[in-house]
Amino acid sequence: MEFVETNNRPYRSGPKWTLIFIGIAIAGFIIQFITGPGIWQYFAFIPEHAITRPWTFITTIFLHADINHLFFNMFMLFAFGINLERLLGKNKFLIIFLVSGILGNIGYWITTGNYSIPAIGASGAVYGLMGTLAILAPFMKFYVWGLVPVPMIVLTALYAIGDIFGLFTPSNIAHGAHIAGLIAGIAFGIYLRPFFGYRRRNKDIEL
Repeated sequence: MEFVETNNRPYRSGPKWTLIFIGIAIAGFIIQFITGPGIWQYFAFIPEHAITRPWTFITTIFLHADINHLFFNMFMLFAFGINLERLLGKNKFLIIFLVSGILGNIGYWITTGNYSIPAIGASGAVYGLMGTLAILAPFMKFYVWGLVPVPMIVLTALYAIGDIFGLFTPSNIAHGAHIAGLIAGIAFGIYLRPFFGYRRRNKDIEL
């Protein structure tokens, strides 16, 4: 995918942080596999220890429960991340990713009924990327499994609706983190949109 500014000057950035974050998450999963889940007590976000272990607001983003959890989050990070980082550049992308991840953890903190249960994973940060991309490129099509074309704004709305309903359904999914990360991403998108008047040469993503 390629984006250009309204003044026709190409605005591109390679997916530096996207690939770095994927690498860190994979490395974190390997370390978990070797050391066992005991590492969670030091690096996972646990609400009852949030004040005394503030680094976990970030480190927990790179921990995952199992291979399926890791694969899904990295797949979505790659799909959204490479496009958003090319659009905004590495610095803005870095801020959106980390702030969305941190606010996602706060969202989990607010909505969880048990402060002793850890929240791990990059979902809050990834939802932030999705929200920003939905505002800046709402009609960009995301080809789900290369078959079904879905505009970003529709895809984002479907995920949001699912997580809102999920808040009221018992599960081990941190829906509050997803919603908070998404809200953060949408807020970034609304803020940045007036400064980035883009038109697309190619509006589709196919994965």
